[in-house]
Amino acid sequence: MYKFARPLLFGFDAETAHGLGLRALELAYRSGSLPMLGRPVAPMPTKVWGLTFPNPVGLAAGMDKNGAHIEALFAMGFGFVEVGTVTPRPQAGNPKPRMFRLPQHQAVINRLGFNNEGVDALVRNVERVQKRAGILGINIGKNKDTSNERAASDYLFCLERVYPLADYITVNISSPNTAGLRELQEEQALRQLIGTLREAQEDLAAQHGRRVPMLVKVAPDLSDEDIDAVARVLGDLSVDGVVATNTTVSRISVQDHRLARETGGLSGAPLMGQSTLVLRRLRTRLPDTIPLIGVGGILSGADAVAKMAAGASLVQCYSGLVYRGPELIGECVDAIRRRREAPSRGAVAPE
Repeated sequence: MYKFARPLLFGFDAETAHGLGLRALELAYRSGSLPMLGRPVAPMPTKVWGLTFPNPVGLAAGMDKNGAHIEALFAMGFGFVEVGTVTPRPQAGNPKPRMFRLPQHQAVINRLGFNNEGVDALVRNVERVQKRAGILGINIGKNKDTSNERAASDYLFCLERVYPLADYITVNISSPNTAGLRELQEEQALRQLIGTLREAQEDLAAQHGRRVPMLVKVAPDLSDEDIDAVARVLGDLSVDGVVATNTTVSRISVQDHRLARETGGLSGAPLMGQSTLVLRRLRTRLPDTIPLIGVGGILSGADAVAKMAAGASLVQCYSGLVYRGPELIGECVDAIRRRREAPSRGAVAPE
């Protein structure tokens, strides 16, 4: 059905279509008509961090920033859903227009800027969820007017509030749309921030009687030396996992497009190659005990398999859904299943 709905959605600007799509999804879920949007996704249990994911294909952060559509998103067939990025205080994000489609390249440019209703609103939404059909991740960030010197306080604020509700938590230090945020990936700043959050994570684990995995989301625009430094720090600090990667500021692959000069992060098909290179290098530099989530440019089952081959234990989609719709989820699960079950190629062993 999505192939019929897509032309209608593409008649609106990208951000309006995003909002309409989520409202339509929610309506379809509440009315029981959601199965008409795509075929059911067969289970493919995958164990990572001691958690059993119904399947290894998830939704990346950014689509449901406030955790307002969790049940409907799970009903699409995702094995896990990551909501956010959420900040301590509500913020409007960057001025509109701030989201653009590049259909010729199956790509999206966004400079949303962590627009969200604040962590307390997200917590209320998550608490209202009655049926969690998979693993829930919560992605946390800092407010744009919080300096990098005080960033840890914002991340700690969010970490403490979402900890009781999350199955895992992702620390977003790699969005290109909050000025200076990516500077937190520099080795010294990264070690100080993540070290502080790791201490808090262990304190919260003791307080709540359960240890919630904490992941770090990195950028695709890091040099090889920067990737090695990030891996060294995250390995030393024994983080639970890494999400590779966020969107890119590079425009090399879309330089011929009229929107190429729009600022923001580029996602979709043009991101696939670079994000997978970063994923592969991280896999060779990180201890085997630190699983990776591969995200960036997945528009087919083959793309999902390529992420797994590069070292991912799980994958996430977002922009691919804009162009492919819900059928992409099942296609990715089926492709990963075939690779896992193929005797000649060996299994993709879950972490």
